[in-house]
Amino acid sequence: MKNVSWFVLGVVGGFVAAHFVNKNPAGHDVLAEFDARIGEFTDRIGEAYRSQESRFDAFVDEARDAAARVSEAVADATSSKSAD
Repeated sequence: MKNVSWFVLGVVGGFVAAHFVNKNPAGHDVLAEFDARIGEFTDRIGEAYRSQESRFDAFVDEARDAAARVSEAVADATSSKSAD
């Protein structure tokens, strides 16, 4: 419980410090630049995630098609065996 208290105190202290830094025009510019960099980072992470997701979707689609072809081949082989 002591660690949680320190964590909460640190978060609150960080918000208070950011508030005071934001009041200063130079500090405001620093925080704006930091926010822009964080935004750029999250955009890049989002793009990478969507790229990997599309690759994975393509792989799943190919696997699904291959399974359907195998299933059809098994069904054809089974029907030809039963016709004999």
